[in-house]
Amino acid sequence: MDAAIPAPSPRLEQQIRFIVEVDRLKEIFRQTVVTQSRRRENDAEHSWHLALCVIVLAEQANVPVDVLKVLKMVIVHDLVEIDAGDTFAYDAAGQAGAHEREARAADRIFGLLPEDQARAFRALWDEFEARETAEARFAAAVDRFQPMLLNAHTEGHAWKKHGVTHPMVVKRNAHVAEGSTALWAYVARMIGEAVERGDLAPG
Repeated sequence: MDAAIPAPSPRLEQQIRFIVEVDRLKEIFRQTVVTQSRRRENDAEHSWHLALCVIVLAEQANVPVDVLKVLKMVIVHDLVEIDAGDTFAYDAAGQAGAHEREARAADRIFGLLPEDQARAFRALWDEFEARETAEARFAAAVDRFQPMLLNAHTEGHAWKKHGVTHPMVVKRNAHVAEGSTALWAYVARMIGEAVERGDLAPG
């Protein structure tokens, strides 16, 4: 090793350890499948798709939002699934303890960062979970919209596999309207058409 090359700072070492650790997100697979090969989507792909949705659809938010903040939320919020796993949206038993599992995961994973960044990431995650700000409501709307869009374009793959019905989709995802009434109107039409095609059970 060239003695003239300075050693990295402890802060940089922490940041790099975090970046290496969260590469594991690519190994967390979801129930939704991608539209072409029909293989299961992983969480990192989901986060990328959400980020792109935010950029493209920000004008559809009910009120103007800080797009950069929403992007940070959608990129950060699923990192907890490295420890907690992906809980299927319609798994009632799994959903019951999901927040507690994910909160513990947030403590560990964000705790790998320098203290100031750890606080900032945890604050973004908590804000997303609470859905009390315009940014969090829009982030949550996009997070719900994206898997429904994939299901609608894969002949209802995950819906059929898990016996999901139209009323279940409506109940689970109605809060999309809190972030974007335009997206919820699109969803309502999209899932109605899915029922007509036989891709989603009517109930």
